[in-house]
Amino acid sequence: MTLTHTDFNFPGQTGVYHGKVRDVYSIAGNILVLVATDRISAFDVVLPKGIPFKGQVLNQIANYFLDATSHAVPNWKMAEVDPMATAGSRCEGFRVEMIIRGYLAGSAWREYAAGAREICGVKLPEGLRENEKLPEPIITPTTKAEEGHDENISREEIIARGLVSEEDYAVLEQYTRTLFEIGTKMAADKGLILVDTKYEFGKLGDKVMLIDEIHTPDSSRYFYADTYPALFAEGKPQRQLSKEFVRQWLMENGFMGRPGETVPEMTEEVCNAISARYIELYEHLTGQKFVPAPEADAARRIETGVLDFLANFK
Repeated sequence: MTLTHTDFNFPGQTGVYHGKVRDVYSIAGNILVLVATDRISAFDVVLPKGIPFKGQVLNQIANYFLDATSHAVPNWKMAEVDPMATAGSRCEGFRVEMIIRGYLAGSAWREYAAGAREICGVKLPEGLRENEKLPEPIITPTTKAEEGHDENISREEIIARGLVSEEDYAVLEQYTRTLFEIGTKMAADKGLILVDTKYEFGKLGDKVMLIDEIHTPDSSRYFYADTYPALFAEGKPQRQLSKEFVRQWLMENGFMGRPGETVPEMTEEVCNAISARYIELYEHLTGQKFVPAPEADAARRIETGVLDFLANFK
C-alpha cells in the first residue's frame, strides 16, 4: 500500500498545501506539519503511482541531516511526529531554491552539452565532460514555481526582482556552501560523492532558516566514490544513488514532461525497483538498517502522531 494523498483536519489548522510530494499543514499560525507522501515527481510532473516506503525514506533521511547540520545552520524542525511526518516552525519561504553543484551532471550537463557556457550567471570553462568535478562548487538558483517548471535565475536577477534582499541572499549563499560542505564530508564517510543538491530557506522573524528536506534522493544526486574514477575515465555512466535513474527511465520511454507526452506504464515491478533504490540510499547514507513503518492505515498513524505532538506543544 502507498499513501499518495492526505486530507487531515487538525485542531487549529489554518490551511493545507498539496505539493508535488509533500502535503503541508499550517496549524495555529506558527506550526507546519510536513507529510512526506509516497508520491514521486520527475520533470515537474507527479507520476501516476506511488512508491512504497518512499515517504518514510525521504522524511527520515531529511531528519537525519537536519539534526546533523543544526549546529551550523538553523532549521525549522521541532519533532519527527511519524516516520512520514515532521512538525516544525512556520517560516516565510523565499521564492527561490538554492541549487549547488560540485560536478557537471543532470540538467546542467544537458545545458552544457547543448552549448551553454553560462548557467544562472555562472560562467563555465570549455572542454568539460559529463560528470566531471567542477573547479569549485557553483550555485545555480531556480525560481520556485507554484505550478509548472522552475526556471534558472541568476543572483543578480533574484535581487533585482526583489525575490530576496541582497543581505538575505548573502546569508543564503553562505548557508548553502556550509551545508554542501558538511553533506560532502558525510557522504564521503559512507563512500559516496555528493554531486549536487538543493536547499530551501525561509525567515522566522528576522532569522534565515533552512526549511523543507535536505540531502534526500529527491533533492540530491550521489555517485559511488569507489567506481567514479574508472567510469569517468572510460566515459561511462556513473553508478549513482539519486532520482536521476527515474528520469533516465522516463526519457528512455519517451517522456520528459513536454506537452503531449504520456508517462510510461509504472508496473508493480518498476515501482518496487524504485522503492528498493530509495531504501538502498537510506541505508547507505545513514549507516542504519531501514525499518519499514506499518503500512496499514498510515493516515491514521500519522494523525495520531500529530495530535500527540500538538497536545504536548507549549
